[in-house]
Amino acid sequence: MSKSSSVLQLVDVERHFVQGGRRINVLNKASLSLEAGRMTALIGPSGAGKTTLLNMAGLLERPDSGDVVVGGVRTAQLSEAKRTMLRRQQIGFVFQFHRLFPEFSARENVIIPQMLNGLTYKKADERATALLAMVGLEERTDHRPGLLSGGEQQRVAIARAVANAPDILLADEPTGNLDPETAKIVFDALSRIVRGTGTAALIVTHNQLLAEQMDDILTISQGRIVRSGS
Repeated sequence: MSKSSSVLQLVDVERHFVQGGRRINVLNKASLSLEAGRMTALIGPSGAGKTTLLNMAGLLERPDSGDVVVGGVRTAQLSEAKRTMLRRQQIGFVFQFHRLFPEFSARENVIIPQMLNGLTYKKADERATALLAMVGLEERTDHRPGLLSGGEQQRVAIARAVANAPDILLADEPTGNLDPETAKIVFDALSRIVRGTGTAALIVTHNQLLAEQMDDILTISQGRIVRSGS
């Protein structure tokens, strides 16, 4: 799968809220660039704006100023319909809580978003099977979420997030609810997916040990993004 190098850019993004008549600046000319096949950790204290930044990157919120460039497309002035289409085509999400469909098997949870995107059942099934094997769940594909451990469910969520071959994967504390051993298993699965598909990943985490295993570490400080390691 061939992807261009820089697939996501935030350019001088600003975001503020008004609370109790007081303006609170969350992002202050925040800028970053993500490259294909690289994992980038985003760290910072609670309330620093990590989730807000992730929402901006995922086109779930609009910045007050600045721009988000996805695959070379500037999105600040796009209509909501075009932003939604771009998000569906190029961005995958993994949340702290997996949000799987409980009535469907692991394989079906990965098949469904592909069929909603227009793929045939046969093609979607083949890709779902391959992705679940990449995250080490080839023996658990027909199990419903209720029969899977927390770590297994999160690995299904990772496979689902990349089912439609997005260029960008955004993850918000994907190991936050897991014990250290399970967190490592899930992180390794996430890493295999990113490397194997050439996806650019931005991962919010409080786990410093996991952050140090990624290609880059970005820290939010006073609303700005600082590169703190590579």
